[in-house]
Amino acid sequence: MKLVQCVPNFSEGRDSAVIDEIVRTLDGHNVTVIDVSPDPDHHRTDVTFIGELADVRDAAMDMAIAAFELIDMREHTGEHPRMGAIDVVPFVPVRSVEMAECVELAREFAAVFADRTAVPTYLYEEAALSDDRRNLADVRRGEFEGLRDAIGEDPDRAPDFGPEHIHETAGATAVGARFFLVAFNVNLATDDNDIANEISRAVRHSSGGYRHVKAMGFELSDRGIVQVSMNMTDFRYTPLFRVFDTIKQEAARHGVEVIGSEIVGPLPMAALIDVADHYLRLEDFDETQVLEHHLVGVGS
Repeated sequence: MKLVQCVPNFSEGRDSAVIDEIVRTLDGHNVTVIDVSPDPDHHRTDVTFIGELADVRDAAMDMAIAAFELIDMREHTGEHPRMGAIDVVPFVPVRSVEMAECVELAREFAAVFADRTAVPTYLYEEAALSDDRRNLADVRRGEFEGLRDAIGEDPDRAPDFGPEHIHETAGATAVGARFFLVAFNVNLATDDNDIANEISRAVRHSSGGYRHVKAMGFELSDRGIVQVSMNMTDFRYTPLFRVFDTIKQEAARHGVEVIGSEIVGPLPMAALIDVADHYLRLEDFDETQVLEHHLVGVGS
């Protein structure tokens, strides 16, 4: 079976009725929903589901159309960068699927979505048509408000599909193909977001940090703390433990403790095995020693 994962992010993390209505669009599709993670501070919901290519494509389209119809970006504010109602739609190869197939899927999806909705749509990561659009942060620069002013004025901001003007309520959308991304956040015992931003600069690649880390400081107003919020774009080369240790060291320089961390959504088992192997100093360990490794398909 050829399996692909899709992780749509839409710009609603507070209204449970809207979130439920958007997620319910998956009920009629032959996909397995792995995770739904709404975040009121980020004002954003990440959904992860898995299935065969055509099933995932159709499910993602129904979810994207629902977000397009239900979310008004003119009323949206939140901590997380965003440019559209359905903000990003990434496709990830899981089993017996090549990255090239996900690239083709992403490009097909983007073209059809833009045609159906008149939402300007951009391709990013492996699906990008040019190197300057591989990085999602570059595509989303200025967010909804900045892109609204730039499209049609700056030729470099022209979408890959759809009109050269922002959609009044739905904004713009990015569609991509990529490796597994781990959303990893580290919480700090302070409400000073300047500290979180300084630590973020120390670990993110664009400002001299680790190659496969994107990071920003965020306020968690409901808890009175801040966090270093990260996307780990390839844990195979930049493992979680290395970044976590660096954040602890940088926080200590500011007299601040790390009070916890969180993973948003699912992640490959190998990412956590790396952490256990590092901190436990395991000798001659092999991932086949993990019991769950042998339970796939047992009893199904």
